[in-house]
Amino acid sequence: MTSSFTLDTIGNINNYLKTANTLFSENYPGVSPERQPVHTVYGGAHIFKEGTALKMGIGATSHMNTYAPNFVEFAKILQLKGHDLIPNSQADISDLEDYFASESSTRKEEHGAYFAYTVYQRILEKLSREAVEDFRIDFEDGYGNRPDEEEDNHAISAAKEVAKGMASNSLPPFIGIRIKPLTEEQKNRAIRTLDIFVSTLSEKTSGILPNNFVVTIPKVTIPEHVTAIVQLFEILEEKTELASESLKLELMIETPQSILDNNGNSALPSLVKASDGRCTGAHFGVYDYTASTNITAEYQSLTHPNCDFARHMMQVALGGTGVRLSDGATNIMPVGPHRPTDGNPLTDSQLEENKMVVHNAWRLNFNNVFHSLKHGYYQGWDLHPSHLPLRYAAVYSFFLEGLSSQSVRLKSFMGKAAQATLIGDVFDDAATGQALLNYFLQGISCGAILEKDVEKTGLTLDEIRTRSFKKILEGRQS
Repeated sequence: MTSSFTLDTIGNINNYLKTANTLFSENYPGVSPERQPVHTVYGGAHIFKEGTALKMGIGATSHMNTYAPNFVEFAKILQLKGHDLIPNSQADISDLEDYFASESSTRKEEHGAYFAYTVYQRILEKLSREAVEDFRIDFEDGYGNRPDEEEDNHAISAAKEVAKGMASNSLPPFIGIRIKPLTEEQKNRAIRTLDIFVSTLSEKTSGILPNNFVVTIPKVTIPEHVTAIVQLFEILEEKTELASESLKLELMIETPQSILDNNGNSALPSLVKASDGRCTGAHFGVYDYTASTNITAEYQSLTHPNCDFARHMMQVALGGTGVRLSDGATNIMPVGPHRPTDGNPLTDSQLEENKMVVHNAWRLNFNNVFHSLKHGYYQGWDLHPSHLPLRYAAVYSFFLEGLSSQSVRLKSFMGKAAQATLIGDVFDDAATGQALLNYFLQGISCGAILEKDVEKTGLTLDEIRTRSFKKILEGRQS
């Protein structure tokens, strides 16, 4: 059969498609295989010290020991999978803990309570090893408005503490600062704090930034806010010892104008484009956003339908761009109302009331984090050490509940991909493969999934550590 198309026509169309496909790939490189923290903890700049993350871990562990001293109580409070199969007597609980802890117990994974035991133990291990994954030194809501001299001094002292933390290796894996918004009222203060902090830090570290350092820009509403920050970054990099393009930023999406611009178009792509490649993440601000949409304080919550709409708009606008998305916080603290005063211990009724308040807040926090995870948001904000156990409880439950099915799915997917590669076919569903791989990468990085658990996928640890589905296929083909 004679082709209806000339070689010139086909060549022109191929070149046209190549240009368009290349541009699309540049704009949408796909989900980043780099580690994403499961949370960002915010704390006022006036109280930040190099050991803040370690102190928060100690506080979170103490909180767990006080309000859930064993895995059974913890599981029943949060209704973890298998909680209804766990005994109540202390003797039975002790026997079960000994059985699960024993290396000789070969079939313990089949026990209905093993899931809850595993979640609990991995939370305690995480709190002792790396309680905080990401910390933001806050000069905005968590800091307030102070005299210029006071904020200047705190910007200097916080930078010095970060430098100390770099030297002592005590900082969390991700860290940064949040400045004030670039509104007319606060733009000068925001710029001044950015300058003082970054300049001081560069001076103390000879131009070296902490790993994964980022500057958070709150209440971004127009691209000019982002462009201005990029210009300031360029000036700071030029006047200090910082490497060119080393300063990164993340956006806070807290108003309807951050979702839709004045023409009714999605505002997010233009905000990210204005960052000139420096934007690593977009964080949703629950309470400012709901307030901006006239939701009264009583009904402002992370699970409000208005928030679901905004989060989905963020996913649609930024999906595939490599910009990481983060949900907001639960502002209810799991902290009891009664505290000892003047050395007097709490009464039994006060202790019971504390426990009731904390457990109710635990359930709220746990359910909110799980809500975010189910909607595809794998990062969120935490505000207090008491939030950390609930963050990890939800994250670990989420990953461990899906571990078996995801292992089978990835193993089957890898088999089909490898077969297609071996017989010379083009396997063009790499995005799905990378998404499956990212599930395990995220689970491993936060401690929910152990490296030995990955063996069920048919992948080796060396393959997993490449963090790239494409590289795994290329390695198997060679």
